[in-house]
Amino acid sequence: MLKPMPESLAEDRIKISDDRSFKEEIEKLSGQSIASCYQCGECTGGCPVAYASDLTPNQVSRLVQLGQDEQVLRSSMIWLCVGCETCATRCPRGVELSRVMDALRETAIKRGIPAREPNIKICHEALLRSLEHSGRVFEPAMIGEYKLRSRDLFSDLVLGLKMFLKGKLPLIPAFIRGRADMKKMFTKDSKKKY
Repeated sequence: MLKPMPESLAEDRIKISDDRSFKEEIEKLSGQSIASCYQCGECTGGCPVAYASDLTPNQVSRLVQLGQDEQVLRSSMIWLCVGCETCATRCPRGVELSRVMDALRETAIKRGIPAREPNIKICHEALLRSLEHSGRVFEPAMIGEYKLRSRDLFSDLVLGLKMFLKGKLPLIPAFIRGRADMKKMFTKDSKKKY
């Protein structure tokens, strides 16, 4: 069942923008044709985080189509998207909304629009730093950086200890082959993104 659009974003309150530059900017950054989306809702039906967000994936797509940059860039969905690609596999038009969400996060950062969820940007940055270092996520370092920067040191300490004792949190990171190629993605220009 689709969630209704929040009242603050209801159709009668949205002024459709004639300026297509926002949609075109996001399409260029993501490499996706957002105009292709015809609001079938398949992406939302499979999205594992739609229940926890203020907007559903198809509502984000629609707001981009309408040029509503402020509403969509302030949405929690762009930060909660986990990039699982369920939306892409379900989309009859082949729109990969996880790539659109990446472009929206990048745009929000460029414009200085903060995430609605506390500390989610810190988590995002810790994840990217972990990828830059070893080519894959090294959970202990990522969690450590997140905990220190968010100052949320003890909220899930018992769970972390249990995971460590079960061997779910390795002490040494695993490095991928081609790490140098991965590091190229994190050049001086791309570091502006996070």
